[in-house]
Formats: sequence, structure tokens, C-alpha cells
Amino acid sequence: MRRIESEDDIAAGLAALADLDPRLAAVIARAGPVPLRRRPPGFEGLARIIVAQQISVSAATAIWTRFAALVDPLDPARLLAATAEDLRGAGLSAPKVRTLRAISEAIVAGAVDLEQVAGYAPEEAHRVMTAISGVGPWTADIFLLFCAGHPDIWPGGDLALQHAVRIAFDLEARPAEKPCRAIAEVWAPWRGVAARLFWAYYAAVKEGRDTLPA
Repeated sequence: MRRIESEDDIAAGLAALADLDPRLAAVIARAGPVPLRRRPPGFEGLARIIVAQQISVSAATAIWTRFAALVDPLDPARLLAATAEDLRGAGLSAPKVRTLRAISEAIVAGAVDLEQVAGYAPEEAHRVMTAISGVGPWTADIFLLFCAGHPDIWPGGDLALQHAVRIAFDLEARPAEKPCRAIAEVWAPWRGVAARLFWAYYAAVKEGRDTLPA
């Protein structure tokens, strides 16, 4: 399976998407550069996803800086050595603290090896990751996209993607997760590049707002 590892992979995916769905030519033209945004397939990459979830880019950057200073070196054992109060003091919400601790406990116990998970098929990766308390399908999708470089992941539950699809195709309403996934089926096996494209498109129509989730 080809991984999305470079700007050349993004370019190849965009060319393939334009052939698969002629409607995307206008989306590609409006989106401008489509970021690769890869992260290592390990604890740090997943922790960054958790920390940044549902907050602004500037807030995520500030919290991550404090978090990384507290958990240094940045590994599961060091995180478990920090108290919940210390982690909350870095700016993390209580649910994010619980999720990060659950991930750390699973790794330390040997129940999960994130580098191995990055090589799994999406269904198996989802099964392993969502077995960890606090890790849902969206988090698993974002890990597979940006940490594993999977070429064919479409996080249909992502609100920015749903809004981008609505605007791009002039839909009356924002598609919910299931219809959003159905719309994206035609873009297989390049849905991972399509997701990056629609995030970039949404940022363009929203005048530069950074909408990528990792």
C-alpha cells in the first residue's frame, strides 16, 4: 500500500482525484497548496492529536508547549509519572488527561504498539485504537492520516470536512457523517489526499483559517 510520505505523493493524489471526479478541478484550483503535514507514528504524534482536538491552533500550540515542558522526555512512562493536577495545570481538559493516561497505560502494559498500529489495515487499526478509553473513530482516522500516512482515510465525522463539502458542491445542508462518507466513496483509493484537499479548500474559503486537525 502506498503511503502519503511526500509532496510528490500529494501531487499524484490530486491528479488522480481530478480524473476520478471532474468536480474537484474547481476545488483544487481554489484550495491552493495542499499541506502534507506528517507526524511520527508514535506516542508524540497521537498525543498532539489529542491535545489539539476541538480547540484553536493558537490555543493548541500554547498548551502543547506547556505539556511538552512538563512531560520531558515525552513518553508514556513520564506522562504517567505526572499528576492529573499537573496535566490540568498545563491547560489540558479533564477528558484529555484521562485519554492521554489511558493511552499511556495501554502502551506501558504492552497492549498497544502505535508504530505497529500504523501499519495495520484501517479496520484493524480502528479496532485496536478505539478499545482505548477516550479514543474514538475520529482520533483513529486522524492518526492514520497524519501519523501513518494512509492514502485512503476519510474522516466523515469531521465538521470542517462536512462544511467544505457543502460549500464545494453547493449543498442545501451540511452532510452528516454517513452521507459525507458516501460522497467520498468515489475518491477511493485517494481519500486521504481528498481530506487534505477539502481542509485546504475550507481554509481558503474561510480566508486563511487553519482547519487541519493535527
